[in-house]
Amino acid sequence: MQRFGVPVLYDATHSIQTPGVAEGGKSTGGKREYLETLARAAMAAGSDGIFMECHPRPEQALSDGPNVFYLDKVGKFVKQLLEIRSVVSNQPKLLPESRVGVSS
Repeated sequence: MQRFGVPVLYDATHSIQTPGVAEGGKSTGGKREYLETLARAAMAAGSDGIFMECHPRPEQALSDGPNVFYLDKVGKFVKQLLEIRSVVSNQPKLLPESRVGVSS
């Protein structure tokens, strides 16, 4: 997508969502413990940005509570993600880009 000039964003919150698994099957559950690792991997893979929902008290969030990131930790986490992106983007590519599906 980036070769077509479209920014690629990783949806960290919904990637860890487990619909209908919360108590009674009526609300969404999630695996917040995977959010950091997957978001870091997305940045290392070349994502242009990250989408993630945040809340000061996730356990009290009216929606997506099990998936949201802690608001007080967002600043530090974003700095980490930007550092990862900087390191990766400064590495030279070793293999040629595939031309499959790309028109000249």
